Amino acid sequence: MNTAPPIPFDAERFAIALAAAMPDAVVYADADGRIRYWNSGAEAIFGFTAAEAIGQMLDIIVPVTLRQRHWDGYEKTMRTGQTRYGGGDLLAVPAIRKDGTRISTEFTIVPFRDDAGKMTGIAAIMRDVTKRFEEMRALRKAASAAS
Repeated sequence: MNTAPPIPFDAERFAIALAAAMPDAVVYADADGRIRYWNSGAEAIFGFTAAEAIGQMLDIIVPVTLRQRHWDGYEKTMRTGQTRYGGGDLLAVPAIRKDGTRISTEFTIVPFRDDAGKMTGIAAIMRDVTKRFEEMRALRKAASAAS
């Protein structure tokens, strides 16, 4: 039987280590849409280092054709505190890498609020699902050609 006292759990240290080491992208943008946190998973998926991404607008990963819709929704969420996405909803959208490659991503968001309930930013946990998306598209194409 172990008689050593239990080691206290440090939730803050755990959260910092988890976000930093997670293979999925963890991206936090403030209320203006400026990137304030970019983990190593985001570096691997999008090709920008943290030094390159932090301080930039989310436009660096949002395809030009989707930017207006993205910013309309983002600004409405920041203004009203309401989002159609939340509660663990899995979103699927295209994104762009530093080299201009378009990729398919799935992500969930976590809204952040101040003590008064005002929106201060949004974190997204993102995964590159391009390979799976392309495989599904090929399967659908093969299935429709066989019919």
